[in-house]
Amino acid sequence: MSGTEADGYALMTQGAAVLIDGVGRLGPAWVVRSVTALIDAWGKLDDHSRGGAIAAATVAGERAATRVETELRLLFALDPAAQRATPLEIIRSLFREASEVLRAAGVPPVVRDPFETRAFPDDPYGIVLKNPAELGDDELGGALLAWGLGKAKVLRSRAGGDAGRSGGTA
Repeated sequence: MSGTEADGYALMTQGAAVLIDGVGRLGPAWVVRSVTALIDAWGKLDDHSRGGAIAAATVAGERAATRVETELRLLFALDPAAQRATPLEIIRSLFREASEVLRAAGVPPVVRDPFETRAFPDDPYGIVLKNPAELGDDELGGALLAWGLGKAKVLRSRAGGDAGRSGGTA
């Protein structure tokens, strides 16, 4: 393994660890916040139904975070050339469990702009994360960037694309 490839793996490993930790720490609360915000904006649930939906969101949030952590670990265990998804794609899927709670509570889908509808057709409530920092930790955006740069370094190194590069800026 070349030095560049090893450097890339180091970036990927560091970024992966931060992303997995962030999902575990913040994913459950993000699901609860997303559900609560939409239920409150809709405003048509009585106190008992609202409480039940938030309790369901708490359980769903734990389940979502566990699922996403597992999917991230599986992705990161693959060789970079075999990875067919991105960490962001997997982290964004946290919306699924929140959407299930909202649907079960009778909350209707929201009106979304045409881009959102095309880009995220499975997100009827417009809650999909645009970046991992939206979970509540700005470090997650940097971790995703580090992971992506690391993967690019690994793949470019393998392809011989780092020959003649000094590592400096242009």
